Amino acid sequence: MRVVVIGSGIVGSSVAYECAKAGAKVTVLEAGRVAGATSSISFAWTNATTKQPRAYYDLNVAGMRAHLELRRDFGATPWFNQTGSIEWRNRAEDQPAYLENFRQMRDWGYGVAWISRKTLAEMEPDVNIAGIGDGPIAYFPEEGWVDPALYCAWLLRAAKSRYGAEVHEFARVTAIKEAGGRVRQVQTADGTVFAADAVVNCTGGWAEARLGDAHGIPLASTIGVLGFTPPVALTLRSQLHADDLDIRPDGAGRIMIHKISVDATMTGAVPLATDSAQAADLLRAAREVLPALQAVELEALRTTVRPYPADGFTCAGEMPGMQGHYMAVTHSGVTISPYLGRAVADEVVRGEPHASLDTFRPDRFFQKPSPVARMSEA
Repeated sequence: MRVVVIGSGIVGSSVAYECAKAGAKVTVLEAGRVAGATSSISFAWTNATTKQPRAYYDLNVAGMRAHLELRRDFGATPWFNQTGSIEWRNRAEDQPAYLENFRQMRDWGYGVAWISRKTLAEMEPDVNIAGIGDGPIAYFPEEGWVDPALYCAWLLRAAKSRYGAEVHEFARVTAIKEAGGRVRQVQTADGTVFAADAVVNCTGGWAEARLGDAHGIPLASTIGVLGFTPPVALTLRSQLHADDLDIRPDGAGRIMIHKISVDATMTGAVPLATDSAQAADLLRAAREVLPALQAVELEALRTTVRPYPADGFTCAGEMPGMQGHYMAVTHSGVTISPYLGRAVADEVVRGEPHASLDTFRPDRFFQKPSPVARMSEA
């Protein structure tokens, strides 16, 4: 079976590896460089917290488990850091939702516990404990973060060396061609044609585009902004989530900073300078949590398109109207990619459907009422 995977980010790399492992002849077509778009500009947090309704939570938990299971294939997973997360809320108006999420996650069996300020100070002595309000502090020991570029490199190398997959960078797909109601070929911008029995679209924030005979899905993507410090002499290990602020180590002593309110200032994925207002906002908030950052400025500021299918939920399954045209697009790519790769391989190559994806099929966008809308209203 010939499977063409469009996109080499964390979802595309997972799908390519698992389809090749399942016995397909896999070709990956990437418009730029491997992991060169959204995947490499991601906070890359593996988690299922706040992921509702239950079907979406279960999908994310399956992804977290699949990250651990990859160790069976690779022996070591140098891209995965299961460091745990620590979370609190200083704003009184945020407390009810925060407490309700803790209750819901605990009731569903998620790893979460309250910890004291003394415990937090012992775990992360760089954190400004005095800057935390009176509310409770939650600890999520099973959460972590991924280095997406390393992940993609390792999985694609294995797909090539173990299973004979081909990876073509700077090969932008312009058309998927059908005959008799099913996928037959994929064409790139330079006119090269690849025969295909199945095509898996893993283009993330670009999945709305029509490609020849194949239509896309509706998106409601947003813009994400990340700040990166130079190496700093900190011992921070955990991720920190305070109000709308997210902080984590990013290797080699660097700290990554994200703030939802900064994302909201953006109207496009335009470059930002390290002396911009957005950079100042990120540093100001991060310095309140990590005082050691007072001595540094941001080394880099990066923006990207964050892929959201129109209803906010993962989209995975065969597209209506063309047999063999499969969509795999999600905002939760970092968390669910290893599971989604296996599920896609089972469905596309082995012909074994996954009930866990039934709620997230793309046909919901082309019929009414939407299954996901019904689920989220329940």
